[in-house]
Amino acid sequence: MSLFTRDRRPTPRQTAERARSMRLLSLLLQYPDAELAAAAPELAAAVAQLPPSPAAEHLARFTDWFVRQPAHQREMHYVDVFDLRRRSGLHLTYYLHGDTRRRGTALLALAQSYRAHGWEVADGELPDHLPVALEFAALVGPGPGEAPLRRHRRGLQLIHHALDDLESPYRHLLTALLTLLPPPTAADREAVRRLAAEGPPAEQVGLHPYGITPTNPEDPR
Repeated sequence: MSLFTRDRRPTPRQTAERARSMRLLSLLLQYPDAELAAAAPELAAAVAQLPPSPAAEHLARFTDWFVRQPAHQREMHYVDVFDLRRRSGLHLTYYLHGDTRRRGTALLALAQSYRAHGWEVADGELPDHLPVALEFAALVGPGPGEAPLRRHRRGLQLIHHALDDLESPYRHLLTALLTLLPPPTAADREAVRRLAAEGPPAEQVGLHPYGITPTNPEDPR
């Protein structure tokens, strides 16, 4: 269940702990390069210090796996599940807009939202990349900071389903994140079901001005 409900406002400590969870999720969902691998024990220790919660439990399950894996296996697994498969990619606007011109507009609006709160996306990164959205949530807070995550909850749910089907340890990170967000409505569940069956909209135009290469339409994964 989400920490934030209509009947209870979070304390400053709870807000700080939530931001810490978002920050850890952002880091752990990044490509496991040498720098991240070197920080794995420190990240696992930070997860262990989180107060007990469903999110903390799933974060711990992931870090237990992460710290034990050889570097090359972590890297290969990450590329396989996130870079080579449509259904578990980490670019959130794809699930809402597919490869259409509306996606380019959504990316620009997201970047402008970040900028309005005094935060710029690093060069070479897209604003809808999940680790980027999580970093924004950690910095800005549960209201406007988490708005992009709430807006793309259905895409997050689809990523979670795909990772669960693959039995990837990364499913624990998506589970942790979803426990922090409002629960899905019946409409959300139906939309995710349709999205899983039909896929996002397909219109291979309008993306290049933002520097996006359209997804390979022949990739069935």
